[in-house]
Amino acid sequence: MKPIVALVGRPNVGKSTLFNRLTRSRDALVDDFPGVTRDRNYGDAEWDDIPFTVVDTGGFSGQVDDSFAEAIREQVFQAIEDADAVIMLMDGKHGLSPFDRDIVDYLRNAAKPVFYAVNKIDGPDQENALVEFYRLGIEKLYPLSAEHRFGVVDLLDAMVATFTPSTEAPRDEIKLAVVGRPNVGKSSLINRLIGQPRHLVSDIPGTTRDAVDSVLTHYRQQYRLIDTAGIRRKGRVSQKLEKFSILKALRSLDRCDVALILIDASEGITDQDISVAGYAYDRGCGCIFLLNKWDLVEKDHRTVKAFTERLRMEAKFLAFAPVMTISALTGQRLQRIFQLVKEVYDQYTARVSTGKLNRILEKAMQDNEPSLHRGRRIKFYYATQASSQPPTFILFVNYPEAVHFSYQRYLLNQIRQATGLDKTPVRILLRQRTGRIEFKDTPAAREKKRAARKGRTPSKRR
Repeated sequence: MKPIVALVGRPNVGKSTLFNRLTRSRDALVDDFPGVTRDRNYGDAEWDDIPFTVVDTGGFSGQVDDSFAEAIREQVFQAIEDADAVIMLMDGKHGLSPFDRDIVDYLRNAAKPVFYAVNKIDGPDQENALVEFYRLGIEKLYPLSAEHRFGVVDLLDAMVATFTPSTEAPRDEIKLAVVGRPNVGKSSLINRLIGQPRHLVSDIPGTTRDAVDSVLTHYRQQYRLIDTAGIRRKGRVSQKLEKFSILKALRSLDRCDVALILIDASEGITDQDISVAGYAYDRGCGCIFLLNKWDLVEKDHRTVKAFTERLRMEAKFLAFAPVMTISALTGQRLQRIFQLVKEVYDQYTARVSTGKLNRILEKAMQDNEPSLHRGRRIKFYYATQASSQPPTFILFVNYPEAVHFSYQRYLLNQIRQATGLDKTPVRILLRQRTGRIEFKDTPAAREKKRAARKGRTPSKRR
């Protein structure tokens, strides 16, 4: 396992800025408003060819008017316990705080390396601000500016020197983004799956702000679960912070393999649920509908069928996406999620040989020929798979713009049926090609080649 480094400190000292600096990303939300970060946010970093994991935490405070303060403190304590090294950040502009003393007192009992850094020191001429922090009884302080990179090199050099090199090979992981509208149970689901209160859970919509990663291993397969902020309608989003949270939730769909689309079954299927599903479909990721809070639904033997039929009617574009009823609160059917994810992922990354694909296409055209275009026959010359994730096929045709969308859908369904790709998005792209190369490695093509070698006309197939 890679070493884990926890960033701790009181609110608004620059932990998320340092997190972004170390991970060379913009994964953590940064704002002048205190308390932006609430959950533990994990990211990958590397220094001197030594990889490690950085954990951003919420601000440690004792504010009684903040309903999340106690939960955030528990998250900070858990991050310190799990870490191999801790970086405590303090604010060089605003000076020493009583909360700094509380954290230092707690860290003195931590049996792991702790590096005390004073942030917002933009250069050597400002290092006199460190004098006040030596009253904490700390022998070594690291002045730095997370925003301008001053002092970061010295801190990293000292930190990685304490790491024990890992010989474990990196694992392939499946990335799962948990998306949905606010308060449908996304954080509760992830907490239940990983078996610990990793994310803050509250009845207050908007508790989750960042797109937060969690990693777990299930039957030797590693999964990265991405918790996201609830996605609301644009017209209802007014605060700048919420806008950034929703943008990060949408970006998580760009880097995931499978999207778990959570729907509150106790409230029924809403227009916003379908909009969230549309965002996942547009980004081409695998999709699974999870009807959460199923324990709160009054049901009979027809309830599941009625929910599924309505969902299929409202989200016709995701007819391939499996549907499962769950309860994140009771754990009902949660372990089946991994089996279903594996099925979707295997299809999402599947590849079809060129020969098989052309045989499928030839049979589809024999069963249902394309229509004429201005009195001329539309000819499909060749087919190949361009990429996976999702499976994308290129069909070369003489008049690509003339192929009706219904015939494209027919070909797509034929490919799905013949290859078993019934739980993943599949895309076909039409490209123009002039020539007489038709369906290599098919029975008709092989018969033409044999006839050409013998100097006779190939017989017509019945």
